[in-house]
Amino acid sequence: MDFQHQQITFFNFEETLNKLFHFGLQQALCCIFPVCIFLVLAFTKFYVPFNIPRYDFILFACIVVQLMMVALKLETWDELKVISLFHLIGLMLEIFKIKMGSWSYPEFAYSKIFNVPLYSGFMYASVASYICQAWRRFDLQIKNWPSIKITFIICILIYLNFFTHHFTLDFRWILLAIVAFTFRKTMVLFKMNTLNKKVANIYKMPLLISFLGIGFFIWVAENISTYFGAWCYPNQTKIWQMVHFSKISSWFLLVIISIVIVANLKRIKYPTQFS
Repeated sequence: MDFQHQQITFFNFEETLNKLFHFGLQQALCCIFPVCIFLVLAFTKFYVPFNIPRYDFILFACIVVQLMMVALKLETWDELKVISLFHLIGLMLEIFKIKMGSWSYPEFAYSKIFNVPLYSGFMYASVASYICQAWRRFDLQIKNWPSIKITFIICILIYLNFFTHHFTLDFRWILLAIVAFTFRKTMVLFKMNTLNKKVANIYKMPLLISFLGIGFFIWVAENISTYFGAWCYPNQTKIWQMVHFSKISSWFLLVIISIVIVANLKRIKYPTQFS
């Protein structure tokens, strides 16, 4: 074999670490809103300033963080509108789930509606905040995105199943199969600069992997939140226990709703990001 004209590429450990570091840094910046909520939850577990109910203070802190995100231009007004929509979607779901006994908010608060503290909507809004931040920071492009009509129908069916499965069959596995088929060819392209290069590298990933990855990390965040007493499941009322792995499928479906709404709004406003 003639090695003289062979191009041999060696694994560059330093460059790989560089890419991983930059990717992790950008992901951390995308999570500013969720991280702030975690810090408030952790802080108020041990001390609540001004001698006011804990849930009320958390609500006040979430509002301040949200306003600062906009004032510091970490979020745009358009992104704030999307985030507010998720706040409403999440709050409606919370009211129903609390009524059905799925979980509870045991502490007293003046800012409760139907036993649901208003700050709970911000936890759903933080997911939308992450998606909006990631879309902008990684300059996302979508390949083979299904039609707006089909994706919105899937969203409606998923959202309704969160309610109807208490009275009829749980169709989540059928919905997951529909999602897998619908988005089987959809790819996410994202750009990422490294510390020693001015030109961004372009990477791609199946959208289904994105759904699963974000859903898994939300499940991790849910364990942290319940540990700090943000809410509690029936099996956590006496002593904290890890949230069951089956909840990952619920978050997977919720992430689909989040990404589809953001993506379709982006498609309407920035059609060149889709092909």
